[in-house]
Amino acid sequence: MVSMHKIPPHLQACHDVRRESFAALMDLYENNYLRLKKLIPWLADRKTPLVSTVVGCLDLHLQVLEQSKFTTLINLTYCYRRQQGEIREPDLKIRIYHDVGLAEAISGSLHHGRLSLKNIPETAIMERWHLNRFLYKWLGFSLHIGHRFGVCEESADLNRQINRILSSKI
Repeated sequence: MVSMHKIPPHLQACHDVRRESFAALMDLYENNYLRLKKLIPWLADRKTPLVSTVVGCLDLHLQVLEQSKFTTLINLTYCYRRQQGEIREPDLKIRIYHDVGLAEAISGSLHHGRLSLKNIPETAIMERWHLNRFLYKWLGFSLHIGHRFGVCEESADLNRQINRILSSKI
């Protein structure tokens, strides 16, 4: 067992952090904020939906739902077109706290609609942790394949047209 005396003081505070603890949840919020800043370097103060297109991948849809001085509420999703209509999955609502640099997934629909996490109580740390851990992984994947909302609208339209042409030839 490692003695607390041999651990540097700046690391002692994190020595006993459990994976699904409140401290781990706050760490996820901070990391989600950093990843969202890469995905969305700016947040428009308009309600117009935005789409990030990567050739060969699903389009990522962003909608700014609310915006105030210190927070922004967004919806981030993929939209599948099926015979029964449009399916939005994952369908996450994310509150971004600009003043403290945190981003929290506050509700979502996952696993083909079988898991709907809405109105999660403040005390439900495990549910919050799992939803925000999913967001963390999804943002990492989205950034890895090249999704970004910082491109101009003309470039995004051109990418969508190229994607349609390429997918129709497959």
